[in-house]
Amino acid sequence: MSTELSPLVPDRQEFHLSFRVADLARSTAFYRDFFGVEPKQQTARFSTFIVPDLRLNLVILVNDREEPLDTYSLYHVGLGVASKEAVIAAYHRAVAAGAEVVKPPRSTWRGTPLHELWLRDPTGYNLEVYARMTEAELAEMPADQEPVFLVPGTEPK
Repeated sequence: MSTELSPLVPDRQEFHLSFRVADLARSTAFYRDFFGVEPKQQTARFSTFIVPDLRLNLVILVNDREEPLDTYSLYHVGLGVASKEAVIAAYHRAVAAGAEVVKPPRSTWRGTPLHELWLRDPTGYNLEVYARMTEAELAEMPADQEPVFLVPGTEPK
């Protein structure tokens, strides 16, 4: 008996995500650097990014209200990369670009074992850059399962 699921929406072509930001200019610059693409369209009210390799259409919009944005509701957005080395490279590029690092690159085994880096965009949304562990990396799990920091000097003091 097959347990294969059928998607509710077949023939999917692209994933679209849209959210509001506190400072459109700063956020546009951040996501330009984060994805490495210029906005496809940019106005005083929004910026649209088409990221072909991710099949992503991201639109960031100005905050129309006088109240602060609720960055708690959107826990985080994740971006999977190929390897631990790619997570480390993303860290160095983020630091060079002046991005806020929430958690430096580390290997974690509790929950889903990952190599991860956490950034924060100018509005306060969390972004996780992660790579799934290989079988060999999983075999290196320390007995205490405490995180292993991947860049010397980034460990908590």
